[in-house]
Amino acid sequence: MSTHSLEKGHDSRVADVETEARARHTGDEEFGGTEARKKLEKKLLRKLDARMSILIVIYILNYIDRNNASAARLRGFEDDLHLKGQEFNTLLSILYVGYIIMQIPSNMFLNYIGKPSLYLPICMVIWGMISTLTGITTNFTGALLTRFFLGFVEAAFFPGALFILSKWYKRSELGVRTAVLSCGSLISNAFGSLIASGILDGMEGKLGHSAWRWLFYIEGALTMFVAILAIFILPDFPATSHNWLSPEEVRLAEKRMEEDVGVGDGQETESGGRFHGFNLALADWKVWWLGVALTSMVVSLSFNAFFPTLSATMGYNSTVTLLLCAPPWVFATIVAFLACRHSDRTRERFWHIAIPLAFGIVGFVMAASTMALAARYVSLFLMAQSYAGFIIFLAWISNTIARPPSKRAVALAFINSFAQLGNISGSYVWQKPWGPSYRNSYAICIATNGLCIVMCYIFKLHLERENRRFAKREQEDGQPEGFRYIS
Repeated sequence: MSTHSLEKGHDSRVADVETEARARHTGDEEFGGTEARKKLEKKLLRKLDARMSILIVIYILNYIDRNNASAARLRGFEDDLHLKGQEFNTLLSILYVGYIIMQIPSNMFLNYIGKPSLYLPICMVIWGMISTLTGITTNFTGALLTRFFLGFVEAAFFPGALFILSKWYKRSELGVRTAVLSCGSLISNAFGSLIASGILDGMEGKLGHSAWRWLFYIEGALTMFVAILAIFILPDFPATSHNWLSPEEVRLAEKRMEEDVGVGDGQETESGGRFHGFNLALADWKVWWLGVALTSMVVSLSFNAFFPTLSATMGYNSTVTLLLCAPPWVFATIVAFLACRHSDRTRERFWHIAIPLAFGIVGFVMAASTMALAARYVSLFLMAQSYAGFIIFLAWISNTIARPPSKRAVALAFINSFAQLGNISGSYVWQKPWGPSYRNSYAICIATNGLCIVMCYIFKLHLERENRRFAKREQEDGQPEGFRYIS
């Protein structure tokens, strides 16, 4: 069967099931009426948001453990490990090899066991331990191994977190929740820089260890501590979360998902075998298109891993350099949250992705054009806020590949892991010989950023055409309005 036929068949089935669901459930009598349901729904969301907030803390630590090598570079990391040539860039890129390998198997396993409250914290303990071990390495080979396995285990978290959110929240709620989660990565750049500046400035020579080694010890230990707390806080899926929800709240959680797309998670999770979702995802051209677009965007966002290096081009010492890294990311966090909130309210994705990316291009042009201190610092703010487009793109994926959940689990993992090819290549975009102006690096970022905007626009046109097709079919069949893509 062709990809188009698969897609058309699934879209038709979703729309039909939704119509049947609306016919069956004409009211909210099982929850005591409409007003009683609204109160119960608010209570459910408050409970859910409170528990999901631990994901933000985990994501902050996830990014800190991933990017602490860039901060360590400012205080002897390269010299102590005797790194030469492109070996530091290789240490950054090798992490994403393991990251790519494990994301799809991890999300498939998570969907199968239905216990993120155990699976994700266990992975977190392991990556915290590996991060700590980076502090005892003495050569390139040792650091290479720890970085590879760090990516291997960290791969479980982000696609898993996106999958958990998509199991609980409606499409209209998903953008702002994805934003709040993803803001953890932006906040980590600010907090990580502040924490690193304190450790690197105050721990040099303590107990005979270099400050950069203490950076790995302390941050790795903190990760393991939070992982233990997460076991008791993280929710599982609606069908497996009963100890902190009443039976009525569980039923409402499941019904919300049925009403949002027309197909309940439980109805399709096990159908078609364990690899049904895998086959559906890889047969859908939209998954590949979104994967390539996100990869292009990720290359343009590769400045993130080199942010301390770019900040250092302004000529300050390592402590001031790290402190200067914080304000752009605080600004980026605010922009991302506001953009995602507005995107959810207007049910629009493309322009909320394209506009932040366009501002990022302005930042790249500015940084490539001058070495003036003020202009280069402003350019860092513009570059950082382009992450708003990245976050909204992630919500767009969950909106577009809505059901079945097994397909969504694989699609989220596949697109995110495919995009890590952008991080691997991006690790070599910022080569030392191209500094301190990095004009070649900025030119690459401008090109990849522009390509992503073009691909997103073409995808928007496709979704709008599909929505018109759905509307025409419903009109011909005399059906009420059903599923629509968010473009």
